[in-house]
Amino acid sequence: MRILARLAAGLAILVAVLVVVAYLLPREVTVTRSITIDAPPAAVFPHINSLQRFAEWSPWGDIDPDMVQTFSGPEEGVGNRMEWTSEDDRVGSGSQEITLSLPDERVETALDFGDMGLGTAWQEVRPVDGVSEITWGLVADMGLNPIGRWMGLMMDGLVGADYERGLERLKAVVEAG
Repeated sequence: MRILARLAAGLAILVAVLVVVAYLLPREVTVTRSITIDAPPAAVFPHINSLQRFAEWSPWGDIDPDMVQTFSGPEEGVGNRMEWTSEDDRVGSGSQEITLSLPDERVETALDFGDMGLGTAWQEVRPVDGVSEITWGLVADMGLNPIGRWMGLMMDGLVGADYERGLERLKAVVEAG
């Protein structure tokens, strides 16, 4: 009986330590990836300023070809909205809406991943020596949930590869004209 009591006490201490450490982890997590595209910003911008065009190069369509996407609002710019539903846990369900559009420079979207939380994504285009450097980023609030804080440590690994794939696809689409 003493062994079970010690095991239970040890487990309780371990859980308490993990919870305390979780609150020392960052609440906000940022993931960014960049690529150079052989085209001016004006050629890149239409592909990031429309969620319908984003769907053409998004890395998540390959993960779940059965994902359902619906669009509302204007066809581009602020207010352009996309909702998606997927049975695949790697894609999930949610929505995003363009909240900022600076022509040939930057687009920001508000993301709602349902139970998985909220975030802000952006694509920023800069002219560099006759080509465009585009950075795709995400800022997510991991909240007060200690499990969410631990998940934040894995966000770069979970999302980064998708962003790299998406940027490669964007590069191919833009450079193909």
